[in-house]
Parts: sequence; C-alpha cells; structure tokens
Amino acid sequence: MIEKWLVIVNPTAGNGAAKKKWSLIYNELLLKNFNFKVVFTEYKKHSIELVKTAVKEGFTKFICVGGDGTLHHLMNGILSSNPINISELKIGIIAIGTGNDWVKNYNIPLNYKKAIQIIKAENIIKQDIGRITIAKNNEIVYFNNLAGIGFDGYVINKVHKFKNLGFLAYLTGAIVSLTSYKKPELKITLNNTILKGKTLMLLIGLCKFSGGGMQLTKDPNPTDGLFDISYIQNITLFTILSNIRGLFNGNITNHKLVNTYKTAKLKIEVGGNNKTFIQADGELIGSGDFLVTILPKAISFIVP
Repeated sequence: MIEKWLVIVNPTAGNGAAKKKWSLIYNELLLKNFNFKVVFTEYKKHSIELVKTAVKEGFTKFICVGGDGTLHHLMNGILSSNPINISELKIGIIAIGTGNDWVKNYNIPLNYKKAIQIIKAENIIKQDIGRITIAKNNEIVYFNNLAGIGFDGYVINKVHKFKNLGFLAYLTGAIVSLTSYKKPELKITLNNTILKGKTLMLLIGLCKFSGGGMQLTKDPNPTDGLFDISYIQNITLFTILSNIRGLFNGNITNHKLVNTYKTAKLKIEVGGNNKTFIQADGELIGSGDFLVTILPKAISFIVP
C-alpha cells in the first residue's frame, strides 16, 4: 500500500479555473505536508485510465481537482479496476467545476484551502453508488450523484454552449431545449410497478443536488441503499418558468406532475425512433435500454 496521495487535476474544469488555481492548490498541499504525486488529465475520460494505473501501483488515496465530471470518471476508474482492497480506498475533492453539485450534498466548501483542510482530516462516509448496464453493448457505468434518461440528457447534450454561464448553464439549457425536445416512449419497471408512456424524464438520484444546484428528487439519502426516483411524463415551459424557485428548493417534487418512488433496482426500455440520451453525473454515457442497480456503501469519500 502506498501512503502517498494521487492528485488528479483536470486543467479544463471550471472553464479553465483549475489550471489557473493549480499553483495555489499545489503550494497549499505542500504547506499542509501532503505526500503526493500529481497527474493531469489530457482528454475526456483520461482520469479513468490514470486511476486504473494508480490502483495497480498500490495507491489508496485520491484527490480530485475538478468538477462533477472529473469526480465521476475518477470513481469509475476505481470501481472498474475491481480492487480487492476497495474498503481502504478513499476520495477527497477540491471542487472546481461548472455545477459543483456533489460537494453541495456534503457542504464541502469551494474554497480550496478549506477543502484541503477537510481532506487532511480524512473523515470518511461510505456512500452508495449506482451501477448502469447499457443493454446494447453491456457497458457498465457507475454514478455517485444522479443519473437519468430523457430531457435531462437532452439538455446536457446542449449545455456545452452555455458553459460560460456557470451554474446557470443548466437552467438556460433546459429553457432553450424544452420547445425542441421530443418525448420518448419508455417502459420503466421498478419494484412491482410498470410505468409506461411518453416521458419527459426519469431521474435516478443518490444525492440531493444536480444541474447546478437544482433539487429534483424528493428524499435522497446517499447511504440508505435506495435510489430516489422522479418520473415526469409531461410538463410545460410555463410550469417550469413559474416553478423556478421550486427547482432549486426541492418543492418541484411535490408538484402533481412529478411522481416519486424509492427502489434499489430499475429497468428501462425505450420504444420508438427518438434517440434518448442517458446521463450519469452530468456526463452523457449512451442511449437505449439499460438496467440500474445499487452498490450499497461502495466508495469512501472524504467529507467534513
């Protein structure tokens, strides 16, 4: 086992903010007596490969310098390595991204000095992780915050155009996209229930925040072994605009058009010809039918 930390830096995170702040973060890590090795991601999903290599080399402590996407790929790198010592592995985060949604769930500050102080203390929480199996190629993708199919995936496909707006990028993308979105025909099997019909979106939540601070699932608990599901078949642009506050304070989940469920497993089948995007932690991962299962308390994250 290597006691050294592996620090994974995504220099493009936060519209390049990670690159600008890196020298300050580096000096703070030295000041706090961290023993660490630094690697920089050079392309999308590079952190998955970097982590796989590090796990083979015996690294057990990881620091993610980036946003929700960087954390998502880092965590996928760990789980796809199938480490036998997974209970010894831990992840800390210095959040520099567009949405920074996962850290909001644990009140991890965006101030890098405070985030490093939290990592130094090494207080951990063992969090549930979602496991998605995409039917057409049996690809497995893990998520630590929220996944979904339908409108949210469609928005993420568009949102890169609005990245310079920061957390408002997701809301802007949603409003712009609603008029052009064509709802897919979905069949969703969960518990003993089958939901069927044209669907605006299906959200599968572990944590509370997504889309730059929105709260779109009713009662998520990242350690209860259950997903928190929001299922919306139809909602108008007017309803969204008149409920913007509800998107951010969670009251939208009480709307009559939003159906909520708790489950540890669900199967999604897509009908019709409309291409449907599946997203996990704000990353597009594929389309078509998929199965979602939960891995209870699978990963140790460093939190306050």
